Amino acid sequence: MQFLIQLWGGGFYLLNKIFFATAERCLTNRKRKWQIASWLVYLFGLPAWLIIFFFERNWIVFGVEAGGGISMLLGLIVAQKGLGNEQSWLDNFSKLAIILGVSFSLYDFGGINTINQGLEISTTIGFLFGTYMLARQRSVGYIWFILMNISMGILMFIENYPWLFLQQIISLVFVVDALRYSRNRMNEFSLRIRRF
Repeated sequence: MQFLIQLWGGGFYLLNKIFFATAERCLTNRKRKWQIASWLVYLFGLPAWLIIFFFERNWIVFGVEAGGGISMLLGLIVAQKGLGNEQSWLDNFSKLAIILGVSFSLYDFGGINTINQGLEISTTIGFLFGTYMLARQRSVGYIWFILMNISMGILMFIENYPWLFLQQIISLVFVVDALRYSRNRMNEFSLRIRRF
């Protein structure tokens, strides 16, 4: 059963990174379709990760992922309808879930006293800023995803989830690729503006 949950969560989250990288290579309507697909598979993988975090007592990441589901919805709405159509209550719900996750972790472990909690915090920072920035179509979100993938990879290795550890490494490759393509496109755009 544990293998199937790893395959479910890791597979959909990996597809998310592959689709993001593919979207960066496309223009206009095709890019939008890949962005929609990337947010959808992200949402499909979320329940598996929540199950893993619950059983491992990773409360900080559990709260963040639960709240991050709202950011994923936000990204989906922006990909479908464009910027300016997102709902502000989605952001507020995300923030509440984060506060609850951190608070419960501090209560459950009597403070921050495990390396796992430190990894959860760095994963949280990367996930929140990355998802938030990418939902608003800002490529700097990929830099935050790099932090998230590295931290989560180490956490999954420590907690003996080899398939999720491998998924994080492979995801990291696609995140770096997406960052590289988005930066190249931005540089080409600035060169065209200067020539004008």
